[in-house]
Amino acid sequence: MGHRQAAPVKPAGAEAGEAARRAAVRTEQEYVTRLYERLDEERAKAETALREGPAAGGGGVLQARVESAVATDEAARRLARLSGVEEGLCFGRIDHRADADGPGDTFYIGRIGLRDEEHEPILIDWRAAAARPFYTATPGAPGTLARRRHLHLRHREVLRLDDEVFDLEGLDEAERRGIVGEAALLATLRRGRTGRMSDVVATIQEEQDQVIRSGLQGVLVVQGGPGTGKTVAALHRAAYLLYTHRDVLERRGVLIVGPNATFLRYIEQVLPGLGETDVVLATVGELHPGLKATARDTPEVAVLKGDRRMADLLRAAVHDRQRAPSGGFRIDTDGLTLVVDAEKCEQIRDRARDLHLPHNVQRRRFVHDMLEALAVNRAEQYERIMDEPLEQLAGPGGYPAWLQELLDEAEDGPLLDETDLRLAKEALWQEPAVRKALDELWPELTPERLLTDLFASPDALDRLGAEAGLPGCALLHRPAGSPWTVPDVPLLDEAAELLGVDDSAEKARRRAADAARAEEARYAAEVMQSTGGTNMIPIGDLISASELAERHGDGGPPLTTAQRAMADRQWAYGHVIVDEAQELSEMAWRTVMRRVPTRSLTVVGDIAQTGSAAGAATWGQMLDRYVPGRWREQRLMVNYRTPAAIMRVASDVLAAVAPDQTPPEPVRDDGPPPRAVALPVDALPGLVRDELAGFGDGDEGRLAVITSAARHASVLAVLPDAAVGATPEALDSPTVVLTAEEAKGLEFDSVVVVDPAGMLAESPKGGQDLYVALTRPTRRLTIVHNNDLPPLLSGSLAAG
Repeated sequence: MGHRQAAPVKPAGAEAGEAARRAAVRTEQEYVTRLYERLDEERAKAETALREGPAAGGGGVLQARVESAVATDEAARRLARLSGVEEGLCFGRIDHRADADGPGDTFYIGRIGLRDEEHEPILIDWRAAAARPFYTATPGAPGTLARRRHLHLRHREVLRLDDEVFDLEGLDEAERRGIVGEAALLATLRRGRTGRMSDVVATIQEEQDQVIRSGLQGVLVVQGGPGTGKTVAALHRAAYLLYTHRDVLERRGVLIVGPNATFLRYIEQVLPGLGETDVVLATVGELHPGLKATARDTPEVAVLKGDRRMADLLRAAVHDRQRAPSGGFRIDTDGLTLVVDAEKCEQIRDRARDLHLPHNVQRRRFVHDMLEALAVNRAEQYERIMDEPLEQLAGPGGYPAWLQELLDEAEDGPLLDETDLRLAKEALWQEPAVRKALDELWPELTPERLLTDLFASPDALDRLGAEAGLPGCALLHRPAGSPWTVPDVPLLDEAAELLGVDDSAEKARRRAADAARAEEARYAAEVMQSTGGTNMIPIGDLISASELAERHGDGGPPLTTAQRAMADRQWAYGHVIVDEAQELSEMAWRTVMRRVPTRSLTVVGDIAQTGSAAGAATWGQMLDRYVPGRWREQRLMVNYRTPAAIMRVASDVLAAVAPDQTPPEPVRDDGPPPRAVALPVDALPGLVRDELAGFGDGDEGRLAVITSAARHASVLAVLPDAAVGATPEALDSPTVVLTAEEAKGLEFDSVVVVDPAGMLAESPKGGQDLYVALTRPTRRLTIVHNNDLPPLLSGSLAAG
């Protein structure tokens, strides 16, 4: 049976077409209603299980507690997944070709899988093998599909259907009469932006599918220009990997690093909607626990802080705080002046450094050895004091024989035995003057204190910068108490690696607690093995015996993988996805790589959009240091978002500022042409009103005014009702004012770009910033200038 190109097929007459549409929607509504009824039933079961807990068993107290933990954990996870798929439960249907034996199979595709009362599948999970043709079928290679149908739902109502027909003869007569709709992809793109990422599961094309289903191991680079769907593909890749490699990833989690908080809110509903919750969303400014940095540095300072030689500077700064006084160490205590000579001080410092451990762990050895040296010196001084009266007993021939014999015996033994030495060190450590003096030689440091002290000292910056081979460090000077910036976070992370934590006391406490729980863990494992799981999910997939024992040993609330990972700077993730990855500096990459020792990453971005002066010029520049020659690249070259007329303007800019980069090819050729208008800033309110009115009644369109930094304040002054900056709340406003950096990764129905000439001049990457701003709209683009339209724009724009 031949395969035909997908084409619109209409029954004769508009009336017949409308009747077919209504009938098809009615049929699908009946099925969708059935799916939601089944979803409600499954939710009710999970809620009951969570509320009532397991039935009392015949085991002892520990067994009952373990069984209760397992049942509660399973019910909570199940309920979370069922609750997360309320919107858009079912989004697709595939009809396989009929054959001589009868009609082909029909499968409905959704966010999760559901079965009816007889355990027959009524909804196929989008990640299951049976759902793959929904994403991979194309007109040229449809496989066994005759039709792909996209279902557009609002809440639980079917609003619209779109059919793609691959083989008309593969459908029976009734199905042919029911063909409706237009291409789903363009219909999705024409919908207004609502402040959240549109549900684009149903519009993933074959090249995105290849990204999603690429292997877990290694580093996959997804290079794609504006509108190519690279972010969507990466997010669905996270869900797919969690689904396919659950045993590896569920306990380690997946980290997604995005460019700003607005972007994270923009995508935060996608993964929970797909039934996955063990995912951490963070910006670079949030990768240091307890800190959410949003402030930015000047481009010059950002370049310095992003340079990998900053790691050498910080190492030098740590060594600079490990001091051996050139004149020796002296401290007055108990009427004595205790002394450790310069050579001994240097030996003690070097011996601590030779441990090759973090600074705060080395400090324990340094303090121990200094206290020992002080204790020995004090004992020696006491001995000399005691020896003075004995000298009066000495005659011309020396000491009497009996006294000489006692003195000889004393010299053969140690000055202080082990107990005496321990007690002497403890006594010295209790003296405030001694502790303060040793702290000055080798202080216990936090990353925050190290960087605050370093940045506040121009002398230290100059001296240590020269030592690290990093000139110009005077630019980093700032007063203590200054707010942390985003480029500071990788430096804090580097400092945390160098400093470490002296957790010997905590380790001892943990060892004792582990020993006390060992029997509980052993017993929990036996219970889990004998129980073998429940009807829904095997227990071994939910929680380990040791986790059960630890969780319920302290009576605290259970923590999700994401909660535990976010609080632990040293957490090793199973997979990391970095979006807008071209913006990360060399120091930021060091931070990311620490969090994924297996080097299992998805790197998503566009070198042509690199706006940060500290960002990537090539992927190899950043990745070859960690996985030389072992990363693979997949390019996405089709732009689904940006109309062709707008993309022509953006391509002219790209050709001028980055001629080695190739823009993606747009598939849309609709909408009004972009225009340029000479307009003073105080006339912007009228332009904004016209743009909003252009969305039409009831349209939930969004408008972004993207401005140069120089005009930012004046634009805000004339648009007081607009949302401001990269905040999560900005996406809920019809109009938002952004810089190009803040707009990165976002999309809007209409975009007004203000002061393109200023944008070009503000940064070494000003051309890339302008390219980003021009590629944010999905419908309309207006460029506002002050009679200074840059030449690289004038050739392809209509005058307003």
